[in-house]
Amino acid sequence: MSILKIDGVTKRYANHTALDNVSFDIPAGCIFGLLGPNGAGKTSLIRIITQITGADSGEIYFKGEKLRPSHIKDMGYLPEERGLYKKMKVGEQLLYLAQLKGLSKDEATARIKEWVVRFEIKDWMNKHIEDLSKGMQQKVQFMATVMHEPSLIILDEPFSGFDPINANLIKDEILRLRDNGATIIFSTHRMESVEELCDNIALINRSRKVLDGPVREIKDTYKTDTYQVIGNGQLLITSPDFEVLEQHENHGVFRASIRLLDGASPNDLLRYLIQRVEVHSFVELVPSINDIFIRKVKETYHA
Repeated sequence: MSILKIDGVTKRYANHTALDNVSFDIPAGCIFGLLGPNGAGKTSLIRIITQITGADSGEIYFKGEKLRPSHIKDMGYLPEERGLYKKMKVGEQLLYLAQLKGLSKDEATARIKEWVVRFEIKDWMNKHIEDLSKGMQQKVQFMATVMHEPSLIILDEPFSGFDPINANLIKDEILRLRDNGATIIFSTHRMESVEELCDNIALINRSRKVLDGPVREIKDTYKTDTYQVIGNGQLLITSPDFEVLEQHENHGVFRASIRLLDGASPNDLLRYLIQRVEVHSFVELVPSINDIFIRKVKETYHA
């Protein structure tokens, strides 16, 4: 079941096409990576989903209904360009923003107390936003984004400005929110975070979608049946079932990348090797999301 369906969305600004007939579904209860180089159209799509702007053509469906203004209360949006009221105190800010999302004062106060404990920021509540570090402000804005427990959370570069400890804290919260039923759209340039967090992705380049689907299936699709082998002995491949792509040897220890050919299996290769050398490591070389990202973007530019 999809929580969000993007159906043929096109958006133009004067002579620039930001989105060109973009379509994909976002499954409910997943972390969805929205990927693409700068200027690809990601932010334009997010602004249409959050109804900051409208599409020139195409439709967006939220929980099976055409997107309408009332759906905004069931969304949380953390923009890349953060926006807090610098002169307000942290507690006042959180209470104000939670009430804007439809929470009563009592509901908002109770949830703020829960988040204050979770993020260990009790001592910040009477501080002005302008007196906080960038990372602390990020925490406050993240809390404001999810305080009303939206079913769809959109995070644009959520780790910007965080040190490693607080980045891990936010990662844990993203996973917890997903596990509690929320759907998270996660827009970032940090491919290691995509690899670690995302269940599904869509890649947009030059205003068009060029790839989408579950991360595991995409990585399987781009596998090349190549294995890295480390061991002792004199490695010499003479079988037509295998191709050595790269090989290095140092003091009797070899490291080689070997591709399977003609329907050969990993077990075939392993059996072949252990009859000839001492195998210490045998690992499939699966392309990373970053590798796939670069490959697809290059394909688009050369198309």
